[in-house]
Amino acid sequence: MRGSPRYSPIMRQILAACRAACWVFIFVSLARVTSAQTWNDPRSLDLVDRATTRRVQQLTDTGLKEYKATAHGYVTFLAQLGEGFLTPPKIIKADELELEVYWHAPNQSKQRIVGRRDTLLLPTDIAYHRDHLGIVQNNFPLTIRIGDGDEVRDVPHPLSGLGMQNYDFALTDSFAIGSGSQRIQVYEVKVRPKDDRQPRVVGAIYLDASGAQVVRMNLSFTRAAFLDKALEQLSVVLENRLVAGNFWLPSRQEIEIRRTGEWLDYPVRGIIRGRWEIGDYHFDLALPPAIFAGPEIVQVPADQLKQFPWKGAVLDSLPPDVRAVTDADIARVQDEAHALVRRQALARAEKVSISARNVSDLARFDRVEGFAVGAGLSKQLGLGWSATARGRYGLDDRSGKGTVQLAWQQPSGFGLRLFGGRDFRDVGDEVERSGAVNSLAAQEFGNDDTDPYLVQGAGIGLDFPTAFGARWKLDGAIERQSFLTTHARSVVGNFQETVAAPTRRILRVSLTEARPPSLWWFGTELGVRSEGRAGWDLHPTTGTLGTATSLRTLRASSTADIELPVGRYRFVSRTTGAVLWSSGFDPEQELVYIGGPVSAPGYDYHSILSRAAAIEHLEWRFPVPFPAFSLGRFGRVPSSATLAPFVHSVFAAAPYCDVRPPLSGVGMGASSLLGAARSCGLVSRASGGYASLGAGFLLPFDLVRIDVARGLRREGGRWTFSIDVSREFWSIL
Repeated sequence: MRGSPRYSPIMRQILAACRAACWVFIFVSLARVTSAQTWNDPRSLDLVDRATTRRVQQLTDTGLKEYKATAHGYVTFLAQLGEGFLTPPKIIKADELELEVYWHAPNQSKQRIVGRRDTLLLPTDIAYHRDHLGIVQNNFPLTIRIGDGDEVRDVPHPLSGLGMQNYDFALTDSFAIGSGSQRIQVYEVKVRPKDDRQPRVVGAIYLDASGAQVVRMNLSFTRAAFLDKALEQLSVVLENRLVAGNFWLPSRQEIEIRRTGEWLDYPVRGIIRGRWEIGDYHFDLALPPAIFAGPEIVQVPADQLKQFPWKGAVLDSLPPDVRAVTDADIARVQDEAHALVRRQALARAEKVSISARNVSDLARFDRVEGFAVGAGLSKQLGLGWSATARGRYGLDDRSGKGTVQLAWQQPSGFGLRLFGGRDFRDVGDEVERSGAVNSLAAQEFGNDDTDPYLVQGAGIGLDFPTAFGARWKLDGAIERQSFLTTHARSVVGNFQETVAAPTRRILRVSLTEARPPSLWWFGTELGVRSEGRAGWDLHPTTGTLGTATSLRTLRASSTADIELPVGRYRFVSRTTGAVLWSSGFDPEQELVYIGGPVSAPGYDYHSILSRAAAIEHLEWRFPVPFPAFSLGRFGRVPSSATLAPFVHSVFAAAPYCDVRPPLSGVGMGASSLLGAARSCGLVSRASGGYASLGAGFLLPFDLVRIDVARGLRREGGRWTFSIDVSREFWSIL
């Protein structure tokens, strides 16, 4: 019998996309309200009983005795960071595998890994369970086991002798696949556990109407099924196709395993994804019994693995949507599970845990607080409610800060927040440096790239998702804003005074939109963050002429990141714009601050002040040689790093000038008054363009970036040097 043809990676992606589109159409067409389903009716139970009997017979009455096939797949380990996990997962390690698959009636199975190669993008010592490196034969045995029994073990199969005792079934609809003489009627049967507090599956099974054979299985698991308590979700898709006109055999399979930490509520998630395409079936080969001896999944010797004729690089053939937050098929499995059982049956039991958004929440150093230590607690209250409290104490300013929040979150992403506290807020639109590196630079050299002012208040917020993966946040709060003074001393050097923010008691309303990086036009990746905010003074403010006015401010800012990969090269663009309007003077905390390694390399930190500014950064990244060496069990440093020459430009308009008597109040030093005068235009830089040229050098794995830049404007431009961890990791530092 002739085997299935081997397709190029591009053709495989096109076929996979077409297949996925067909399934999407089917599922959308057959959507039904769960409450309208009739569970355990005679027709549903009869179909399930036929399918169970068919599995017990192990296909012996069809004449299928044995077969050999090939399977091509990827096992990918990804990490996802950030509050709400909005940013797509980052690939840490990707393995490409080629298998020889053998089967003999009634239940003998063997899989040989004959080709395996990997790409390591970040150091890791992850080791996969053996069954993650192979496919599922016979749509699972009578009891389901995943992760070599460390993740899921002894879960009754819905189509087994225990299935009728432990599950409810509902025949929801039918549809036809194929065409002409190959047109096949398929029934969709929803499955839910009778007791969702027990280790059980949840999902749907699709059965051939004539023979009651499995066409497809979409399965998730109840929380009680997880032996590894760090597991967040585990979903499986098994798809079969009719081979040689008689046999329903594996065609495509997917598995996604999500893990999150338990001791700290900082949002870090690890994801294992497996994707397989199975084909090239051959029958009646008279396979020797010795083939099936030993473990089910084995790997040929290393020297033979290296001889497999791969084409291209691993990442070149990796499915383009592998960085998606969740694959579309897996997302449907998870949505279906939430619709069929109680939410508590799928959610982890939460306890009070340590709460920190990043390392700097636990320890930091800056010019206001000096060394500050903090901690927090969080608790999931049930029904979507959670409570979080965080606090911090500065040893030099001898002052406490803290925030509290009560939040309600729906699975759809819609949420409500009540919050309040006393904490710092930075004036910059761009974070110029990671928190950990800034603490070190501030403590040792008096170089603090933060400009904070004090905010005390309380408010309410709404979170809601929109199209294209964007998320919106609408916040309203009553705040008291005021300036801060420098208290700390560094080992070397002196600190500048902080921003001279005038005291205001305001109603503040802000709307922010965040679109995580995702595929866009012409193969680019686009990420957008925008904010619009308004402030109304609740008490009149005295201006230059001694008149009392109620100050109103409107401010808008937006940043767009675009990356275009072209082979081993990458073009990167970052565009930022901000504008301020006020009914009187310009409060210093609302101005546009520019200057530093990110917003204006080659110019001093926040040395450019403006009411309106536009920033453009263009760079070209390409690999350069680097000495490779071993990291032991964490892998091997690759033989290339990345060089990124860039051009950067800023156009800034001068700020509005209005000196206010309130700024000369008690507690403000000469430097603060100078900063106030500067922001009013008395000492500000001229408006216009600020250009710079430079280059970045990213060490292997893109963990550390070194930048050298030169500001080209005669006034203020100079050579600057910076070193920091990659921006992708700033959120955890």
